[in-house]
Amino acid sequence: MYPQDCRYSKDHEWIKVEGDRGRVGITDYAQKQLGDVVFLELPEVGRKLEAGEQFGTVESVKAVSELYAPVGGEVVEVNCPLAAKPETINKDPHGEAWMIVLRIADPAGVAALLDAAAYEALVASEAK
Repeated sequence: MYPQDCRYSKDHEWIKVEGDRGRVGITDYAQKQLGDVVFLELPEVGRKLEAGEQFGTVESVKAVSELYAPVGGEVVEVNCPLAAKPETINKDPHGEAWMIVLRIADPAGVAALLDAAAYEALVASEAK
C-alpha cells in the first residue's frame, strides 16, 4: 500500500530520495485521518529546516495539523499548484500531492526513517 521507494516518519510524512534531494508529502494514512483537505500552508523556497521541525500546516474539515520535516535540509522547491488545489492530497497523497523538495543536509537522517513495512506496522498499531 505504501510505496517501497519512500521512507516514512512517525509523524506520517514520507520522503522519496532522488540524489541529494527528497520529495516530501503526507501519507495515505494521514490524509484519511484528516478527511477532506481544504487548505494548505507551505514554506518559502530557501528555508532551512531541522529534522522534526514544522514546515507548514494542512487544514481539513475535521482538524488543522502541522507538517514536519522528516529530515533536515533546505527547501529548494514548493508545490505551489497543490496549495491552490489542496484536495489533491486526498486523491494522490504519494504522487501529485508532494509538498516540498528538500536538499538533504545529512543522508544518515534518511536511513533513520521507517521503511514501508515498518511504517505499515506503525499504522496497524495506531489503528487498534
